[in-house]
Amino acid sequence: MTIENPSREEIGKILKRVKRIAVVGLSGNPERTSYMVSKAMQDAGYDIIPVNPTIDEVLGVKAVKSLKEIEGRVDVVNVFRRPEHLMDVAKEFADIDAEIFWAQLGVVNEEAYQFLKEKGYTVIMDRCIKVEHALTK
Repeated sequence: MTIENPSREEIGKILKRVKRIAVVGLSGNPERTSYMVSKAMQDAGYDIIPVNPTIDEVLGVKAVKSLKEIEGRVDVVNVFRRPEHLMDVAKEFADIDAEIFWAQLGVVNEEAYQFLKEKGYTVIMDRCIKVEHALTK
């Protein structure tokens, strides 16, 4: 089985429509990719929710320990975790019923992909949300 992402055109439509992005694994270190990508998306007007049990706040936003602690609806869950952690994140994602599961560039887990696709979710893996946003403006 292989991962099949939506077309770039579809991704562009998604990014124009969504507003709230929960970032799993968002680091408080400005030199980390998760921080740089999330800052760029925040600067582009998206509401960023840090999901990381090891930090209190990042990008001026109070962090939550898990997806289940987020109040209100989440459009996209953007994951900066190693592939072996994606299945656990996918299960938690399904419990909060967000819309889009997005695993960052270099992050792929076929089991998590299949689990979410079978439930009817839009799944994007091995793509950088910041790059896709820049390419589809």
